[in-house]
Amino acid sequence: MGTISVTNRDPARAMDPKRAPDRPLLDVSGVSVRFGGILALDHVSFHADAGSVCGLIGPNGAGKTTLFNCLSGLYRPYQGAIQFAGTPVLELPVHRMARLGIGRTFQNLALFGSMSVERNVMVGGYVAHSGGYLASMFGLPTARAQERALQAECRELLELLDLTSVANVPVKNLPFGTQKRVELGRALASRPKLLLLDEPAASLTHEEIGGLRHLILALREKLNLTILLVEHNMNLVMDVSDQIVVLSFGRKIADGSAEHVRSHPEVIRAYLGASA
Repeated sequence: MGTISVTNRDPARAMDPKRAPDRPLLDVSGVSVRFGGILALDHVSFHADAGSVCGLIGPNGAGKTTLFNCLSGLYRPYQGAIQFAGTPVLELPVHRMARLGIGRTFQNLALFGSMSVERNVMVGGYVAHSGGYLASMFGLPTARAQERALQAECRELLELLDLTSVANVPVKNLPFGTQKRVELGRALASRPKLLLLDEPAASLTHEEIGGLRHLILALREKLNLTILLVEHNMNLVMDVSDQIVVLSFGRKIADGSAEHVRSHPEVIRAYLGASA
């Protein structure tokens, strides 16, 4: 899926697997969400360390997307707390979540179909390259310089994601798998510290999933990312995750390594039924 060439944005934050972080980058504590009479999340707690890949799995309706929507500011829990890099985030508006360093992709693509691949990716970068409304409106030198810097950075992302050859193609004319890489590029353009991936392997071919596996690990290493991954492809989750959190009917039923989760009795019951 392309050569990893994007400049390491902060070498000081590069992950050292032998050194434990001082505190978790993401700390979810007792989060509960209710929709009418339905308890979608029931006192869910877990944390993800900086530089890790954390898989979030569970059967359909387990609450995975609801939790993602809480992390990105779309939903407000009625109970619980979420801290990102030590900052409470539940009262922040959605645009502040992005500026704080949380980026995400969506299960259902939300791209601008008539715009080119490059312009779609650049949209994500405006979060991190804000020169001010007046400077942009009047085309001041600072705004033009930031636009050039953003374009250069986005072109690096296009190369990283093997999208350079379609940079000027309208997104609506591209296959679904390629569109998913465009959405990933848009999320990366915002320079996130935490990247939320919502079913990135959905509708991909076996070969594309293999490329995605390598890309996720390369992104973690080269861009110093912490990644929270919601995915139904268990082979992908088990291969890339340092930690896996399992939800069932809104409750956390397991949290640990792939080996721990794979053999956990409650996880087996949730996926295979009580008779298993």
